[in-house]
Amino acid sequence: MDRKDSAKVESELMDVMQIIANIFLIFFPFLFALCFHEFSHGFVAKLKGDNTAEVMGRLTLNPLVHMDFIGTLVLPLISIVSITQGGPSFFFGWAKPVPVSVRNLKNPRNDMFWIALAGPLSNILLGFIAAFVYVFVMTKVGASAQDAVKKLFSMFIITNVSLAVFNMIPLHPLDGGKVLARFLPASINYKLEQNEHITSLILLFIFITGLGALISFPVRWITEWLISLAVLVIL
Repeated sequence: MDRKDSAKVESELMDVMQIIANIFLIFFPFLFALCFHEFSHGFVAKLKGDNTAEVMGRLTLNPLVHMDFIGTLVLPLISIVSITQGGPSFFFGWAKPVPVSVRNLKNPRNDMFWIALAGPLSNILLGFIAAFVYVFVMTKVGASAQDAVKKLFSMFIITNVSLAVFNMIPLHPLDGGKVLARFLPASINYKLEQNEHITSLILLFIFITGLGALISFPVRWITEWLISLAVLVIL
């Protein structure tokens, strides 16, 4: 093997190692955040009187029951490979929605508001916990451990805040559409729900074209706010 071939093999090996590192750094935090998000929907639904998620085995943090083959595995992993190889930093994915039976709810309009809001709020909670750990390590632990913790927990914060912000976009089938429904006339909300397949395509188009980067502004603001709040708690 000549020097050129050796350099090529070494470069390819480095790419593989970086992909593996990014799977641990990006994909696994993303997967946990998704599962916790869906679990929170099911948990609040149960509190409101609907145990459909529990009966169907979805009231769990087991990622296998929440995974959507395309949204949870294929697209995120393709995004990680693309990012590693210097391609567009487009990252997009979803899990299977937790089933909710509206007829089991005592006050469907109000209850669905809280069930929908539970998902994004759960990600903000995870983001705050991660911010707390991040600030604690950066201020109380030796420098030798700081780099690894900084990368892992800063990514975990951003992942959770991004999921919360994205899901609060006020369009069906996102949580934000269901939250907005609490304040809309039933007739208008019904039309929006009937056309959610169109808004799904619009959302996909937004992120494919890069317009989804606009959510980076509220993500950055909320991330900084969570870290500042953690600083106030610890220091």
